[in-house]
Amino acid sequence: MSVYEKLKSLDITLAAPAAPVAAYVMHVQTGNLVFISGHIAKKADGNPWVGQLGKNISTEEGQQAARAIAIDLIGTLQEACGGDLTRVKRIVKVMSLVNSTPDYTDQHLVTNGCSELLGEVFGAAGKHARSAFGVAQIPRGACVEIEMIAEIA
Repeated sequence: MSVYEKLKSLDITLAAPAAPVAAYVMHVQTGNLVFISGHIAKKADGNPWVGQLGKNISTEEGQQAARAIAIDLIGTLQEACGGDLTRVKRIVKVMSLVNSTPDYTDQHLVTNGCSELLGEVFGAAGKHARSAFGVAQIPRGACVEIEMIAEIA
């Protein structure tokens, strides 16, 4: 099943990437690698998914937020690939920042929301190296921020 068929079967529609809100670009390519800037969790209305894991956001909600970020990351990756996700050879690395209390230790489970979707969409090429960190705060109060590195043809 192609990437686009998989997205359709999952009922996922990719939106155009959001414009940066500070002094950076959404993606940079060097050689065959695409570095995608951090994307924050947003709700369906486009507003940040605000909250802190271990305080007022559950692990399951955090996973949903991370999955939503994965969809946005794929949209940005599509733009970086000139509109053609079939150029993606591999998702290389995902780094996740989870807005969490000092005693919360399930950042890795939150990040699974992103990792699992990338695996579903890209198959074996979606399996990646990963880091997940707990942080005191994320821009705009978002509960999760994730960045990604991909290899393209």
